Amino acid sequence: MASPGDLDALSPTKLKALVIELLGKVAALEQTVAAQRAEIARLKGLKGRPALKPSGMEKASEPKPPSSPKGRRGPVTPRVAVEDRILAAAVPPGSRFKGYADFLVQDLVLRACCIRYRRERWLTPDGQLIVTPLPGGVDGHFGPELRRFVLAQYHQGQVTLPRLVVQLRALGLAISTRQVMRLLIHGHQRFFDEARDVLRAGLVQATWITVDDTGARHKAANGACTQIGNDHFAWFGTTASKSRLNFLELLRAGHPDYVINAEALAYMRERGLSGPLIERLATRPERSFPDRAAWQAHVERLGVTDLKVSPDPVRIATEGALWGAIKAHGLLPGTVIVSDDAGQFLVGCHALCRVGGDVAIPAPHRPGRADFPHPVLQERASLPAT
Repeated sequence: MASPGDLDALSPTKLKALVIELLGKVAALEQTVAAQRAEIARLKGLKGRPALKPSGMEKASEPKPPSSPKGRRGPVTPRVAVEDRILAAAVPPGSRFKGYADFLVQDLVLRACCIRYRRERWLTPDGQLIVTPLPGGVDGHFGPELRRFVLAQYHQGQVTLPRLVVQLRALGLAISTRQVMRLLIHGHQRFFDEARDVLRAGLVQATWITVDDTGARHKAANGACTQIGNDHFAWFGTTASKSRLNFLELLRAGHPDYVINAEALAYMRERGLSGPLIERLATRPERSFPDRAAWQAHVERLGVTDLKVSPDPVRIATEGALWGAIKAHGLLPGTVIVSDDAGQFLVGCHALCRVGGDVAIPAPHRPGRADFPHPVLQERASLPAT
């Protein structure tokens, strides 16, 4: 750019024109520099400047134009049974009936009710008193619908106990906080039985399962919550420890017995239990024990508890008897147990799931990848980690 010469000699009009020209050139140079910086950042793989959208506050503060009337809603399909109520019309004499014009209304009815069952009592000729039994589903002084509502509100609706009590009282029920707590924690053996049956069915049918555990608090004490499942089922159990002995007890799926069989003896040999002790357990006529007390008495009679060696022979023998019970009940028939590198899960046919989705079987149960016996896990091994 040529020098304008003596600026003092220029008239105000020429000075203004010169300034406008210079400002235009500066703006053009700024645009060029910004474009070059963006190109350099792109070539280096850096993130560019964020695209900031203009604020919508001004647009939101303006009154909205009147919207055009929407079309008529489609037909409503209720998910419950429809109750018909006929509404009569006042018509002049001589009118002809032309059917009904249906109009569906969905509503929710929450009301408290109290039922007094007057059960007949009869005294037989032989002096026996017979009282009519209560209807099925009536257990205690609170009905099944109230129990269902309380459980749904607390567990699914995340309603706290104090708010649940206030809600029930507002509906007209005479109920205390202690009674609501009993509805939440007592008489739920059916739920535990159902969860146990789900675990048993899963361990019998599954070709593979994933397991993991994490710390948990229960009754103001530290514990562990163990997860067992696959794509078809999931089971959770909270216990006091996360040892291998505890994991084997969970894999029994509620069965309380201990069994000495070929699988149990093979487990003991793999864990390094002494040969004479294994022979002593194998030659005894007692092979099945109904509970922990019976098994503990058996190992005491054999003198296993008197041995002070490492690893603990009582623990290894107990783990073997648990593994024998698992196999005796048909659980884990060739099932692959997929877990992280935690030692408590290293039982049976085991596979490790590492970061990146790789699945591998550790020694001594690690065949070649080409000889991987479970195509389901072989397929899952190729999937990326989530």
